[in-house]
Amino acid sequence: MSRGPASRIRVGLALACAGLAAGCGTQAATVAVTRPAAVTASLSTSLTTAQGTWAIAVMGGSAASHNNFWQLFVRRANTGRWSLATPEGVADNGGLVAAGGNGSLVVGFRPSQELAYSPLATSTDAGLTWTPGLLDAALADTPGAIAVGPSGRTLALLQDGTIEAAPTAGSAAAGRWAPLTTLTALAASAPGRSCGLEGVSAVSFGTNDSPMAAGSCARPGVAGVFTDAGGTWRSAGLALPGRGPVRVLGLVATAGGNEALLAAGKSLFAAWRHGTRWTVSATVTADGALRAAGFGPGGSAWLLPGGGRAQAIGGPGSSWRALPPVPAGTTVLAPGTGGSYDALAVSASRLTVWRLARGAWDKVQQISVPVQYGSSG
Repeated sequence: MSRGPASRIRVGLALACAGLAAGCGTQAATVAVTRPAAVTASLSTSLTTAQGTWAIAVMGGSAASHNNFWQLFVRRANTGRWSLATPEGVADNGGLVAAGGNGSLVVGFRPSQELAYSPLATSTDAGLTWTPGLLDAALADTPGAIAVGPSGRTLALLQDGTIEAAPTAGSAAAGRWAPLTTLTALAASAPGRSCGLEGVSAVSFGTNDSPMAAGSCARPGVAGVFTDAGGTWRSAGLALPGRGPVRVLGLVATAGGNEALLAAGKSLFAAWRHGTRWTVSATVTADGALRAAGFGPGGSAWLLPGGGRAQAIGGPGSSWRALPPVPAGTTVLAPGTGGSYDALAVSASRLTVWRLARGAWDKVQQISVPVQYGSSG
């Protein structure tokens, strides 16, 4: 766990460690079938709100020894400097997810070890102070597990595919959550059956503060993006003829509609919704897991593949552009001004910030994070 300014919340959690025993038995022989690795999204990401630009990255050491500590950083509006903003007092080995809206940022802590629920923290002052909250369930292992709408209504995607809702970000902090739908119910709905919904990966909001959900479909060429209209789930109409099965890696609300990052096989692409019309970008290729991906202002987005060059796109009608090879240790990118990006590189407990300027990465800042190794053992 990291230590920071005293103004951050202090929510003490006692975590007990338990060993796992695996039994061995006789199993029938099976034939392995080799398939291309699916592109998956990491929890490392960045997002931009009215308060500033936020980045989530993991630091420390081995996850197997519970020495991996997820951190939240902020580059406050009208500044070029990054600061540590991780809410204090909560074990964050399981990962962080965050969403902004209605003047606030909500951070969720994924469970780790014996923790079965997800603590929350809400800030309205760019991470200077935090209000603690609680979701009495496990948040999903995806960066799109939380969404905050224009009215402050908050959605949470759980590990089992259930979507819960709270009336406002403030009531989310107070723990007033209620189920909105389940994976089983969504898959059994007309659009869920039509696409062959297999899982939910992101929640967001559409027009008129309507909840949205997105996930993976078995039917080729259909993207599983759905809107809730008065309790009835409908397809958002994102069809991709000629594609294989499509996975939604991320979904966010924009000023004019929505933006999604999607994968079909090894092809990655972005899509933007305005009204009922979708615009789809050209594709870029990635093998296996993404190191990170995220959204920026104006419909922009970026991808950090496990192999190959980082890619950025400016919005509808734009083309992907390959960024210069990122510095060693880069775990997340964050959009700047004028198409620039910051690369946040991690080495144990040190964060180095590199800024893209005139086609090259310049070192602009270093932050030493006071990681307490062994504190979660």
